[in-house]
Amino acid sequence: METKRVATLTLDDGRSIELPMISGTLGPDVIDIHGLSALGVFTYDPAFFSTASCTSEITFIDGDAGLLYYRGYPIEQLAEQPDFLEVCYLLLNGELPSAAQKKNFVEHVTRHTMVHDQLARFFNGFRRDAHPMAVMVGVVGALSAFYHDSLDINNPEHREISAFRLLAKLPTIAAMAYKYNVGEPFIYPKNKFSYVENFMYMMFATPAEDYVPNPKLVRALERIFILHADHEQNASTSTVRLAGSSGANPFACIASGIAALWGPAHGGANEAALKMLEEIGDVSRVAEYVQGVKDKKYRLMGFGHRVYKNMDPRASVMRETCYEVLEELGLENDKLFKLAMELEQIALHDPYFIERKLYPNVDFYSGIVLRALGIPTNMFTVIFAVGRTVGWISQWNEMIAEKGQKIGRPRQLYTGATRRDFVQVDKR
Repeated sequence: METKRVATLTLDDGRSIELPMISGTLGPDVIDIHGLSALGVFTYDPAFFSTASCTSEITFIDGDAGLLYYRGYPIEQLAEQPDFLEVCYLLLNGELPSAAQKKNFVEHVTRHTMVHDQLARFFNGFRRDAHPMAVMVGVVGALSAFYHDSLDINNPEHREISAFRLLAKLPTIAAMAYKYNVGEPFIYPKNKFSYVENFMYMMFATPAEDYVPNPKLVRALERIFILHADHEQNASTSTVRLAGSSGANPFACIASGIAALWGPAHGGANEAALKMLEEIGDVSRVAEYVQGVKDKKYRLMGFGHRVYKNMDPRASVMRETCYEVLEELGLENDKLFKLAMELEQIALHDPYFIERKLYPNVDFYSGIVLRALGIPTNMFTVIFAVGRTVGWISQWNEMIAEKGQKIGRPRQLYTGATRRDFVQVDKR
């Protein structure tokens, strides 16, 4: 029989309570603090640095060891071998698909890539220069106005249909946001293309000529989608879960995740890294910039990570992809790439960066890759959203299916005014 493990909390007034300790399959133990309400106290943990908000079987991160697993599979293996929809099936269902299951899954996603024609008219309500993420928040949220037949979140079949629709339609909507922004006509999906090929086709094709996807560039974008598919309880995923805990429909929940991702501290990291390289401008200025970082004059973008205290496991895959793309496009001597490699070498060998564990992260390389693919910087976070959608759906579905699921309600430490009485305006 397993021994009950507890942590004992003793208050300064002598009262104490035993709190159960719980172990997961991987990672540190947690202390169940539900019983604290009996003492009339609760915990204070700004930004949830030390708080587990849920249980989950989807993604595991060990920041100290530099590990990232989807359903137990290391990210390095998933980025190299399966395609994106195979990874999507894994995240959504918990296991890799058989050949028959994969075929059926791909067919379902492919059949849902079109969007309602009236939805396309929504774009005319935005200014042409609207940020694509603003468009994404609005249009994805509006999906709930078109698909009333799958809004019962307590019905597993409805949740499955909504998952297919979101996974399939996000690339179409993202490509339409891009086309609207640059003033080109919308390009509709073709069923002969794979998921990623279809997205690139809708992004870059025009009615004037045929578009043939380059397999190496398709694979590069596929890796970006896989590497960003899920990342445990980050800000946008937590937003999706919190919105979903109220019973909101899945389209609204994913729109809330897109809104959270839009923040520069979350989804804008690769854009910030690329902007930093552009500001440095030339290899000759790298040493000066690095010294400026040490002197706190400049910020180093694309290095270090909130979670990973070691090398970001996604970074090595993205670095290899970066080299492959630039070689394929004949951009090995690209000014920004050479600058980035010089900065990378200094950071990997300079004691200042090594001691602080400021290793290049996935965003450092992904911005260079996206730029090489011809994707403008204002679309970088949209690409992130397309890749992350499957993670959001998986996390949302896991939460809704959980027995005894309750609406999220964080507490606060109130520091405002104490009770006071209202005074009429002529007596203030």
